[in-house]
Amino acid sequence: MKSLIGLLIAGALVMGSGTQVSAQATNEESSNYKLTANDLLDFRVFQEPELDAVVRISGDGTATFPLVGNVTIGGKTISEAIDILKSRYKDGYLVSPQVNLTVRAYAKQRFTVLGQVQKPGAYEMQGTESVSLLQAIGLAGGYTRIADPANITVKRRESDGKERVIRFNAKRMARGGDDASFMLKAGDVVTVGESLF
Repeated sequence: MKSLIGLLIAGALVMGSGTQVSAQATNEESSNYKLTANDLLDFRVFQEPELDAVVRISGDGTATFPLVGNVTIGGKTISEAIDILKSRYKDGYLVSPQVNLTVRAYAKQRFTVLGQVQKPGAYEMQGTESVSLLQAIGLAGGYTRIADPANITVKRRESDGKERVIRFNAKRMARGGDDASFMLKAGDVVTVGESLF
């Protein structure tokens, strides 16, 4: 009986530590998340309830905050945005502002899967959610009979505005190749080629 209780306690400890790791990974992902157009944010300043607001980031990356007006926070992490806001509020408004900013609703971001898949079209991912290339093909219903998994391209618009085309062999990826964990970004266009025979 004692050994059974010991096993149960050990199992609970292992499960508990696993939960902490996944929670930590989620926090790490959200702390690296870059704010984007259409994100809806909760804004608070400690002991300044009249400044509380719900704001949306506009297409140009700005959001309008009480007293300070438009502030560019698009492309910044939450902690970077908080630093910018603290600086703006210190500049003539508050002595030592304690700013809190959280994402209430992430903007919907899309990627597109075209070519030889069962359900071509646009698919959504939100916030810190990430989708691998192989998962995207799965979401699109998998390959058609005439698909060529060794001939897949991803078109991606880089931050400098240039379009980049990346080629993949999904057969090799499925076997655990180097690029097996390639993650898609919003705006990516995946095209699955057609087999020639």
